[in-house]
Amino acid sequence: MPDQRKHRGPAPKDEQFFGSTTHATLRAACTDLTWLLTRGYPIDASLALVGNQHALVQRQRVAVRRATCSERERSSRRERELDLGDLLRTSLWIDGYNVLTSIEAALAGGVILACADGTYRDMASMHGSWRRVAETDRAIELLVDAIDELGVSRGQIYLDRPVSNSARLRTMIATAIGSRPVDVVLVADPDAILAQAPRPIATADSGILDRCGAWFSLARYVITRHAITDWIVDLDPFSTGSR
Repeated sequence: MPDQRKHRGPAPKDEQFFGSTTHATLRAACTDLTWLLTRGYPIDASLALVGNQHALVQRQRVAVRRATCSERERSSRRERELDLGDLLRTSLWIDGYNVLTSIEAALAGGVILACADGTYRDMASMHGSWRRVAETDRAIELLVDAIDELGVSRGQIYLDRPVSNSARLRTMIATAIGSRPVDVVLVADPDAILAQAPRPIATADSGILDRCGAWFSLARYVITRHAITDWIVDLDPFSTGSR
C-alpha cells in the first residue's frame, strides 16, 4: 500500500506506549538489554527475553532495541563523537534520510529516543520509500541552517538512490543549499560509503557508527538547538535523569 502519511508524527497509541508513566519500565528494559548485550548474548533472543519480562508491546520493543547497545559499543561510539567546535572549517558527510526523517518526526510531534550512544533516534519507518510530508520543507531549512551554524567548510549529503522519490528530494535539498559548498548525491548504498568515510559523518545509524571514524549527532543538534519537540524519551541506562 502506498505511503499516504501527511506527517511523520506519533502513531495512534504512542501516548499509551511512550507517555511519562512508561519511562521507568522502558529504561529498566534498556538496562537489562544492555547487560545481556554486554555479555555477548544475541540481540533477538535478548530482546525477546527482556520484552517478555517487562510486558512490552512490539512498538516498545523496537524503541528499546533502537536505544540500546553494549557497553563496548557505547564506549567506542562515544570516543569517536565530535563536539561542536570540532566541525568548524571541516568537511561533513551526512546520512541524508537518517538525519532528515528524525527532524521531520520531531517537528511533527513524534517520539524521539535519547539513546545510550548519545544519538537521537525517531520511531518513523520508511520501508524503502520516501514521501514528502508537511514538515519536510522546514526540516530541510533547519538542516541547511545547521550546516551554516556549525561552520562546515564542505559537505556531502548522501541519499539512497533505490528509495522512491530520492531524485525529487535531492532537488529540494539542492535548491535549499543554493551556492553553499555542499553536494547532494544519490548513491546505491550510503551506508557503505559513510562507514568508510575519510571525513567526519553525521548519522544515528548504529551499523554505520560501529564501523566509521569520527561522527556527529546532527539530528540531536538540530532538535535541541531549536527545541522543536518536548517528547524526548530518555532511554539511556547510563544517564542520571530525563532530558
